[in-house]
Amino acid sequence: MTTTAERTVARRRPVRRSGAAVARPGFVWALPATVFFLLFAVVPLVLVAVLSFASWDGLGSPEFAGLDNWRALIHDHTMIQSLWLSVLITVLGVVVQTPLSILLGVWAAGRQLNRAILSAIYFVPLLLSATAVSILWRALLDPNFGVPAQAKWLFGDGNLFGRQTSSIGVLVFVGAWQYTPFHTLIYQGAARAVPQVLYQAAAIDGAGRIRQFWHITLPQLRNTMITSMILMVVGGLTTFDTVLILTQGGPGTDTTISAYYMYQRAFKSFDFGGGSAIALVLVLAATVISLIVVKVSGYDKMRSTSEGL
Repeated sequence: MTTTAERTVARRRPVRRSGAAVARPGFVWALPATVFFLLFAVVPLVLVAVLSFASWDGLGSPEFAGLDNWRALIHDHTMIQSLWLSVLITVLGVVVQTPLSILLGVWAAGRQLNRAILSAIYFVPLLLSATAVSILWRALLDPNFGVPAQAKWLFGDGNLFGRQTSSIGVLVFVGAWQYTPFHTLIYQGAARAVPQVLYQAAAIDGAGRIRQFWHITLPQLRNTMITSMILMVVGGLTTFDTVLILTQGGPGTDTTISAYYMYQRAFKSFDFGGGSAIALVLVLAATVISLIVVKVSGYDKMRSTSEGL
């Protein structure tokens, strides 16, 4: 016969689980990534910040210039214009890519006929480099031998790179053509993680596919949407190779975004101090905009590991 005290001790005794205990990975596991991040992100950023207060043409030793580079940027009309162009192209990219990515991602997460084959074909642009994509579209949109030259009834004189509006439209289109598949892939994974019981309950209540999309799918994709938009913002503000190959900042300076202007100042005018200041402004702008998106969306207050909760 067991006494009352023995039964109480038995209840309080922790139950031993079979198998080895699973422990959290230690800092050693994160050490390679940490070292990589320090060497190729933090250290270059610190060097750029130091160089932004110096005058250097690439030869000899940098000379301390104080705030001269920053004063020059404040009164530089091209720099201010490049910032507005960077923000404009970034916003247009988010507006165009986000709805397309959501719709295609939700569609690709389903069980439609030939979905896997069509998805694989659609993701091909994601495998190409931005340089290859830019060269491809530069040839296709050539005003003399490309598609616009053969369809002047649609493109007018065919010179899409001769006006600011059409040039910006080309940059947004080419960026969306290449990077929408990437964000589609993100939404596809998130859409597949939505519990099917939600759709089953909605179907029982009489909700059709459109209502299920607006009231179940979109709310469940909220976290994914914010993450995707932040990636679009950072990518849009740092776009360089597409502008370099397609428009070269033209016509005039109508598509000279900040990243391309930084290249011009540093590697064409050999003003590495001024170029470093522009690079630091880009980093600050991307950080501030990303923080604003996180704050406005309430993403920083979400604690659940489930999508949309």
